[in-house]
Amino acid sequence: MKIKRICRLMPASFFLMVAALATTGQCDSREAWGAAPQACTPVPGSAERREILDAMRKKVKELHAIDVIFVVRTMTVSKGWAWVHTLPRSKDGTRNYEDFYALLYREQGRWAVVEIPCTEPDNSDCIESPGYFKKLSARFSGLPSNILPEE
Repeated sequence: MKIKRICRLMPASFFLMVAALATTGQCDSREAWGAAPQACTPVPGSAERREILDAMRKKVKELHAIDVIFVVRTMTVSKGWAWVHTLPRSKDGTRNYEDFYALLYREQGRWAVVEIPCTEPDNSDCIESPGYFKKLSARFSGLPSNILPEE
């Protein structure tokens, strides 16, 4: 009798454990805003992710007069800051554009792009240069280093 109870409980506990592991490092809408100590990735379809990508789309439209969709490579959010690496594509899927990186900050309830790193390989101020992320952190007070890639 005890064995049957254990077997009936095991699938439920196994499911809960898998669900907890699957969501580790991810956050739902606005969970990463405020006092959340760890960096996380907003889940696809969440309001937070959509707002971040909308701010980036707006910036691309402003700078290049094109409408894009993004394939997200990385998106890390913490304490009102987000670091995002995307692969932009045309809405109809016929064109692929250069990787697009952006640092965003959430202020007064809205995400805004505050930095787009240059990607020129021979420029010492660009993303590929040693120390780029340390310089970025120095320029933006309060920027959590745990959202940035390791150098």
